[in-house]
Amino acid sequence: MPTYIVLGNFTDQGIRSVRDSLKREDAFRKQCEKVGARVTDVYRTMGRYDLAAVLDAPDDVTLTSLLYSVGALGNIRTETLRAFTRQETDEAIAKM
Repeated sequence: MPTYIVLGNFTDQGIRSVRDSLKREDAFRKQCEKVGARVTDVYRTMGRYDLAAVLDAPDDVTLTSLLYSVGALGNIRTETLRAFTRQETDEAIAKM
């Protein structure tokens, strides 16, 4: 299953209700489970991003749908990176 790193920033709305952010994370984890995705870890971060999450999802479309749903709530904006394992990287290099 593909792995993704999701970087997030609170919107103005999201930071005003930051006390609810752990409840929102719990709801997101449940939503992921329903579509066969899994949240490995979520970190609150200092610097350019307010949070970083590591997720496994069945495919790009499933992850995109999840993030559209989260974004539509108006609390966070995300940037997503597809992460490749060592094995996947080895396979890519072998095709060069």
